[in-house]
Amino acid sequence: MARKRVLVTGGAGFLGSHLCDRFIAEGFHVIAMDNLITGNLENIEHLFKLEQFEFYHHDVSKFVHVPGELDYILHFASPASPIDYLKIPIQTLKVGSLGTHNLLGLAKTKGARMLIASTSEVYGDPLVHPQSEDYWGNVNPVGPRGCYDEAKRFQEAMTMAYHMHHGLETRIVRIFNTYGPRMRLDDGRVLPAFLSQALRGEPLSIFGDGSQTRSFCYVDDLVEGIYRLLLSDYHMPVNIGNPSEITIRQFAEEICKLTGVELNIEYQPLPTDDPQKRQPDITLAKEVLGWEPKVDRAEGLQRTLEYFKQKVKVPAERMMN
Repeated sequence: MARKRVLVTGGAGFLGSHLCDRFIAEGFHVIAMDNLITGNLENIEHLFKLEQFEFYHHDVSKFVHVPGELDYILHFASPASPIDYLKIPIQTLKVGSLGTHNLLGLAKTKGARMLIASTSEVYGDPLVHPQSEDYWGNVNPVGPRGCYDEAKRFQEAMTMAYHMHHGLETRIVRIFNTYGPRMRLDDGRVLPAFLSQALRGEPLSIFGDGSQTRSFCYVDDLVEGIYRLLLSDYHMPVNIGNPSEITIRQFAEEICKLTGVELNIEYQPLPTDDPQKRQPDITLAKEVLGWEPKVDRAEGLQRTLEYFKQKVKVPAERMMN
């Protein structure tokens, strides 16, 4: 029997590469596509030797063609950290709009089911806590983060239009803060920033007073949720994330304890429109997918630390201690 074929856009990125691994493990033929603006071939180089894997170096904002049959498309191409999308806001908007349109067209042509990677950022700086899928959000469309938030909101609207108008099989995952191996050290998000700073013996940078909250989901748990959603028959948005909420200050303390360094914090001004609260309501994921996270933060952070230790250049004086 022929393998089912899946296209993963953003396949060389943090989440995309883990999805490639999962689909290879499940017996699929995987086509990864990435323009490598924020992706890294190192994340998938172990797959290149496999005959059931292929890679296309391509920008999905331009016309997308994939020869042969396609069963599934997972659209994960997009800058996903503030440091990236503030640097390349127009590309961020284009991949969420033109890229999504191109891939929906491809899905329609191929008769493929398409899952899009949306985000907790569609809720903006939420006035409802925790955030459930029926909350419409509090987003500033003309603020500095609007390029990402509105690209994702448009992406959801376009996907639903294809579902309703063309009868296309679509799935929408709203991803909350996720961490694990293959995160970029310099991507500006709090976990890689804290781990890199702690390993280098630098002060940990906290924006604002550290009272804002985040909820961190280990990447293996997230991938499991996405896989279940893709194969489900549910077409409305689903939150996938870990509801275990923590303040950024508490998180800094955890990272220092984990890495064995003294707590040393450098406070910096809070960026514009930075969400004060972030916690998923995963009732729907539990009911529809039978999914909830399994990896607790202590275990997930330990696994992530091992990866970062290989990547961070530690000063010589710290190596001797």
